[in-house]
Amino acid sequence: MNLSSEQIDELRELAGSRHAPADVVLRARLVLWAAEGRRRKDIAELAGVAPNTVDRAKVRYLAGGIAQLASRKPGRGRALSRCRGYRRLTVRQTPIPPTT
Repeated sequence: MNLSSEQIDELRELAGSRHAPADVVLRARLVLWAAEGRRRKDIAELAGVAPNTVDRAKVRYLAGGIAQLASRKPGRGRALSRCRGYRRLTVRQTPIPPTT
């Protein structure tokens, strides 16, 4: 990857930030290491991620710069699941209406 000195400075600032979200900082580091000329496999080992994660971070940066690195898609995350006792617990906690 060929980046200008301004782009590298922006990425370094983001990669060293303590206030940015961890996933954004990680993506900035991945792009920086790629710009240094490190191999994809070595970057993945350093960061503790899969090699395709390195590729995705590079593609995101090339598509939209730092703004694209920081963007998040809505609806991501773990789906809620209910345990076996959830329904039983809900039924027990439901107040019984008074009889008249």
